[in-house]
Amino acid sequence: MDLQLTGKRALVTGGSKGIGRAIARQLAREGVDVVISARNAGELTATATELAGETGRRVIGVVADTSDDASVKALIAAVAEALGGLDILVNSAARPGGQAPPPRLAEVTDALFYDDVDVKVMGYLRTAREVAPHMAAAGWGRIINVSGLAARQTGSIIGSIRNVAVAALTKNLADELGPSGINVTVVHPGLTRTEKTGPLVSARAAAAGVTGAEIESRFAAAVSVGRIIDAAEVADVVAFLASPRSIAINGDAIACGGGTRGAIHY
Repeated sequence: MDLQLTGKRALVTGGSKGIGRAIARQLAREGVDVVISARNAGELTATATELAGETGRRVIGVVADTSDDASVKALIAAVAEALGGLDILVNSAARPGGQAPPPRLAEVTDALFYDDVDVKVMGYLRTAREVAPHMAAAGWGRIINVSGLAARQTGSIIGSIRNVAVAALTKNLADELGPSGINVTVVHPGLTRTEKTGPLVSARAAAAGVTGAEIESRFAAAVSVGRIIDAAEVADVVAFLASPRSIAINGDAIACGGGTRGAIHY
């Protein structure tokens, strides 16, 4: 299927590593020119250089902090100038979940909560607020928010709150921006294989006194397909949602964690 993405222009926040990096790579492979943003200039430069060489598309790194309003405004201005416009926004800049045991109720401080939510919820809102006028002027756009399956399960107070909030933000934006030709969707990855998975598995295996294979088996047992989903497979879903082919999907949440055993969502 031709996703009709050739020549489109995208911004991927949190695009220097993890799921964001995989999404930027897949979009570039589909013919999209991409700006990736993150806070670490060295990681951005390395990733942009690698992806540009691999895909043959323009991949540009712009340092930005989505928790800062002025930084977001400067980011979108830089993207519009560098690419001549903006068609696709993928919000992926957030503290990854599942890397450490989540804080219990007594451990949740105001600072911990607000720092996390400011980046993932308000950060997504800030970028969407700045890109929407560019997309509306062109009469077309796609905004994809990367959230997580903590929106559908307990176990992480902050994780559940922030991910549910992203889903609510998505639906509100979809209803408001849809008449302007802008579709807004949210994807919920589960535990996803990235460059951090190996060290995470090793650390948990050492702590439990078991092998890494045993830890991976425990992770996979909760997934319907029986294995951990790779970041590239999440990126495939996002690439479709970023395309003109996805017009029938707007405001909805798409789970892309390989299926959660026992759960029914309708």
